Parts: sequence; C-alpha cells; structure tokens
Amino acid sequence: MLDAQRLRNLRLLANTTARHLAEDPLLLAVQSARRLPPATRGRLAQAVGAGAGHDSVRLALGAFLADQPAQARRALETAEPRTAAGRRLALELAVQLGRVSPDGAALLPPTVLARELWSRGRLHEAVAALDGVRGAQAQRARLRSQLATMSPGFMLPPVSPAPAWAGPDKDGAMRVLHVLTNSFPGTQSGYAVRSHAVLGAQRSAGIEVRAVTRIGYPVTVGLVGADGEDVVDGITYRRLLPPSLAPTPAARLVQTTRLLAREVEAFRPHVLHTTTNFQNALVTRAVAQSYGLAWVYEMRGVLEQTWVASRPVEQQEQALASERFGLLHDKETEMALAADAVVVLSEVQRADLIARGVPEARIRIVPNAVDDAVLSVPTVAGADARAALGLPREGFWVGSVSSLVEYEGFDLLLEAVARCRAQGVDVRCLLVGDGVSRPGLEARAAQLGLGPDTCVLPGRVPPRDAISWYQALDLFCVPRRDTPVCRSVTPIKPFTAMALGRQVLVSDLPALREVAARGAGSLFPAEDVVALATALASASRSEDSGNVAVHGHNGARTAPADLPTWSQNGSVYGAMYEELR
Repeated sequence: MLDAQRLRNLRLLANTTARHLAEDPLLLAVQSARRLPPATRGRLAQAVGAGAGHDSVRLALGAFLADQPAQARRALETAEPRTAAGRRLALELAVQLGRVSPDGAALLPPTVLARELWSRGRLHEAVAALDGVRGAQAQRARLRSQLATMSPGFMLPPVSPAPAWAGPDKDGAMRVLHVLTNSFPGTQSGYAVRSHAVLGAQRSAGIEVRAVTRIGYPVTVGLVGADGEDVVDGITYRRLLPPSLAPTPAARLVQTTRLLAREVEAFRPHVLHTTTNFQNALVTRAVAQSYGLAWVYEMRGVLEQTWVASRPVEQQEQALASERFGLLHDKETEMALAADAVVVLSEVQRADLIARGVPEARIRIVPNAVDDAVLSVPTVAGADARAALGLPREGFWVGSVSSLVEYEGFDLLLEAVARCRAQGVDVRCLLVGDGVSRPGLEARAAQLGLGPDTCVLPGRVPPRDAISWYQALDLFCVPRRDTPVCRSVTPIKPFTAMALGRQVLVSDLPALREVAARGAGSLFPAEDVVALATALASASRSEDSGNVAVHGHNGARTAPADLPTWSQNGSVYGAMYEELR
C-alpha cells in the first residue's frame, strides 16, 4: 500500500505535469523523453517517424524527441503539413527549435506567439501578446509573475518566526544550512558534484551542515518514490515536498520561504548559504532577514550568459541585447550586492563582480578542486584501465567525463579525432556522461566513421565507478566553445583528471586558462578543429615516446603539487562563516 508521502508525491507530480501540459506540451514531451534510457528514446523517435514521407512533420518531431535538433530543423524545413493539427505541430516545433521567421511569427496563435517572444528574451511583448486572449489567463499570469521576479527591487515578503524561536546556539559549533537547486542522489550534474564536495569539505572542517533542495524536487523531475530526506555519505539532504505547487513563480517562491523557515527552526543554523540562480537568492535572503541570520550567495555560473548559450548560434547576438539578458544580469548583481558574502569560482568571475560594483572585501574565491582521497589513488596506466572496462587497450584515448551539452564543444573533438585518424594517428575518443547533445554526438560519430572501437559514449556512470573512466583516458580534453559563459565559468572535472596524472588540454579561454595553470595543462585556440587535431596528434606522439608533461618515479605520471583541494576549501569556508557569525 502506498504511504502518505508517496500519495503526496503522486499528487504533486500530477499537478506539475498537468500545468506543463497546458503551458508547453512539446517541452514536456522532450523532457519526459530525456528521462528514458537512450535505446528506448531512440525506439520512441523511430516509432513517431515510422512510415512518414520526407515532407512529414512527424520526422521533425521524432528527431526533436530524440534530442537531435539539427536533424529536426532540417526535417522541419522540408515539412509540408496538410492538416490543421500538423500545421499547429510545425509551429510549435519552430518555436522550440528557434526557427520562427518574422513572417511566420505573424501566423502564430497568441499563446504560441507568447512562448516565441519569451524564448527570444522579449518579455514584456510576450505578456502583451496574451492581453485579452480568452483561455490564456493562466499563461499570462505565469509570465507576468516570472517577469516580476526578475524585475529590479522585487523582494519576497518576510516570514514570521515561531514564538519559541531562540536563534542559533551562540557558543556551539558553526551550523550552516545550504539552499540548493538539486543534489545527489537524484542528480549527477557538475552542480550536484560541487555541492556534495562543498558539504563534505565543510563537515571535515568541523562545520555542521545540512542541505535543502528546491521546492518539489526531486518529484518534479519524475522521482515519485522520493522521501522527505536523503543521506548520502553522511550528508543530509532535506526535500520540500508539498502536495501541490502554487500556480505562479512568485507564489512558489513565497511557498518555498515558508517551508524553508521550518527547516531553519529545526536546524538552527548560524548562516544560510545558497547558489545561483537569483530565485534561490530571493528565498534565502527573505528567510535570513526574517530570522536575523547572515547569508552567502555562491555564484557558480553566469545565468544570463548560460541562457544566451542555449539559443541557436545565429540568435545569440540578439539574445545579448535582449530585455531578458539585461534583467537577469541586473537581478544577479542585485542579489550579490544584498548578500553578506559572495563566493565565486575564479578570478574572472571575481573581476566581473567588482566591475558590477560588488565590494571586493565581500568576495571569496573558492575554486573547483580535487577530493583529497583522489590524490592517493594508485597510478593505473590508461591501457590497463581500459582493459578492466572492456575497452581496447590500443590507441591514444582522449575525451572527458562531463555533461554532454552544446557549448562543451564535443562535436569539435569528434572532428579532430577523425582528422587524426585520417592522418594515420591512432587517436580514439571516450565521452562519459549524458545530456541533450548525446544523441547528436552519436550521430556525428557515425557520420565521421568513428566506430564502436574508436568512439565510445557509455552514458552516465555510477559515481563510485567514475575514477576508472578517468583513468581510461590518456588525455582529458575540455574543448569548450568561445561563448561568454565558457569564458567566465570554470569546470570541476579537469582537476580530478590532473590529480590522476592525466594530460589535460583545454580551449584557450580566460576561465580555462586558470584551470590549465593549476596543473600544467595545455591550451589550443577555441573552436579551431585543425589546431585541436594537431595538439592531439602531438600529445599522442609524446605519450608514445614517454615524454609526458608530469613524471613521478619510474616514469609514472603524478598529480601537480599545486592543485586546489577540498580540504583547503573547507578551511576557506570556515573562516568566512566565522567572520559572519
């Protein structure tokens, strides 16, 4: 029999699904498809397009559901839908794929036009498109509410502490409550990896820590069996799981403050610590001020630049000049100015915040780092690690352990590998992880003639096995594209590769230069496939001759001595919290 928590979860998921189905059914479809195993998703896409002619919109829909946007765009360009339902589907796909022309926009129904304008960052126009439209009241209310939360000066109302609230123990150990977007075990992203590392480092430094994730998570991403609490490696993650979510973004943030207040009263922290984006900051600020607590804003990414990177390349200049970009930039700055302390990951981010007017004394750099335990992992040759995983011993293997998204530039890496092989250099590729770009990367590898012995994409692997996949690589590559977000934000995974003695090659971008400098990594011009192929071939020859960059006894590679570690970071956090106590 289902217990009360599972019943609440089912109600919550049904409520969320119904809202998304009404607001954006195609986006719900693709997000649901992403939860399926790759093979199942592929069969679903094939079934959708089965028997369709070359001019059928179903071909575009199948490619869209399979996360192959380039193929979906090509299919949409040749589609000639003959029914009203087919024409409506083509319009919806055009919005999702960023393929609505100015003439086409005039043909969109108001509800679809509003989504198109919003996706391009024209926020007030999107709301205005729904003025007086029958049946669009809920969509208009949601967009108005979302716009309000981004607007200058928007704050959430305070919450009222319980009469028994006595504040944190002034003489006890430091207690910090972290407010997160997602976490282990439900999410294995770089964000979740860093969060878990931060919490572990702080606990090792003598700080009592606990984390709370965003309202509805992880049920709203399909994990109906979620409990109200998960404990991973001794770290407690609390879940805010009401029976239903408030109908608008601003109302959900208010709902979150009330649930977070209960966690504050139960844990009695000295400091609240949250991470980007501004919605987390709005909630944390309101609760911290209500309880007289200090709060920290950790800006791991640059929200407005990440949004620009998600747009089609030909629309990114327009996105940079959009209303949405300006509002997000200013709102993130507003939150940084309001926080008692701000944490960033790099010198590049620090300089950006100072330019925005954030006092230098309030900014701390806490870089991505390597787990101290990784430093003591025995050296394993790449060929031996590959053999243990069932991969070929031969060849020079390059790749990454990462989320597979467009701005990471892994399609460029595939092309560079193919160039090397065409020149007789036995370079092979291994890309560990999952993401929206994975189907496209698999298709591109096939087009380039990279078979299963020369290009492997195993998908997401259990965290306990990740080290073995790092060790299977001879060179760890970060071929990020030259976009604003990639110039600003540092990745976490290269530090683990460096600690395991692997060569590291990264795009020559400001944030990645900081990473390379930490471990004697190499650089190549961003988005230059020829230069990347040349660098890979050179690294392969160096490996063959034993002339690798960093050596230990008997020629075995060792980790660079100046890598940042999480134990060091734990001390930095501890000192910062004591200043705020």
